[in-house]
Amino acid sequence: MDDVRLPDELGEAFTCAKALAAGVTRRRLRTRQLEPVFHGVRMVPGVIGDEGADRGREDHHRVVRRARGFAPLLGDHRFFAGRTAAVLFDAPLAHGQDITVGVHAPGRAPRRRGVRGVKVAHHLVSVIEHEGLPVASPASTWAMLGNELTVRELVVLGDWFVRMPRTRHGAPAPELRRATPAQLRRVIAAGQRPGIERLREAVELVRVGSSSPLETEYRLDATAAGLPDPDLDVEIRDPRGRLIGITEVAYRDYRTLVEIEGDHHRTDRRQWDRDIEKYNAYAALGWQVVRLTSTHVRGAKRGVSLVRDALVRNGWRPGRGIDLG
Repeated sequence: MDDVRLPDELGEAFTCAKALAAGVTRRRLRTRQLEPVFHGVRMVPGVIGDEGADRGREDHHRVVRRARGFAPLLGDHRFFAGRTAAVLFDAPLAHGQDITVGVHAPGRAPRRRGVRGVKVAHHLVSVIEHEGLPVASPASTWAMLGNELTVRELVVLGDWFVRMPRTRHGAPAPELRRATPAQLRRVIAAGQRPGIERLREAVELVRVGSSSPLETEYRLDATAAGLPDPDLDVEIRDPRGRLIGITEVAYRDYRTLVEIEGDHHRTDRRQWDRDIEKYNAYAALGWQVVRLTSTHVRGAKRGVSLVRDALVRNGWRPGRGIDLG
């Protein structure tokens, strides 16, 4: 087996030309233990996702690896953009096989197999360094997708970028926030761009507090159905001020909480036990909890009806809105 130990200065991805200049032989570059991610580029093998990781995480690691594989070819004035940038920021957005690479106009967008090149004016994009890679900022990434995504998808992505992450102990972590609503509005105001009307419509619907696409989709459907505007990402405390839990959606005036649960709530026994204890504590404080899954939100779409029924039981009277039956 060929010895594929390489000079440290080459890093995890490198051009063949740079490797040859560093004394690596052509035979070593042809070994199967080096991955030819792009023409003229080799990459040290790496694990794509953890064993047993879900499909979404596998896709994320695949995109990250391809971006790192293309990094030696970026040169000046190029950066990762579009869906690729969104995935690099951990956004829950589908990604195809091709990575998206942007360039400031009047530079030439890259043309290469496996790469989608886009050209953008300087004043319409801000580029930052993210994990060692040049990437369009989250706000710029959101705006550049205005011509690809629907208004609903733009709201989901906008909510994801402006959400306020929390630490493992439940404390807000503003330093981990990707963007703010004000930043989204500023990129819209920067100038005319493809999809500007969708962006203007979407930014009015973006809210801080949704921590998953399911939560955003529920909120949009509930608003369309005429339900009252809820509070998001709410700390529930007992009379002594002790934190009982943090709920996704709260209708305070009607003592109703909505918990939108991903599959890990079912498959993780410890999470399941914590949920049971939390819901019992909520009930003891006089809250009614409506638990929804992805099927309630995206499949049968009964979630809004279930919440509406709970609100009516707790004193709300429907106003104008669509009839969900």
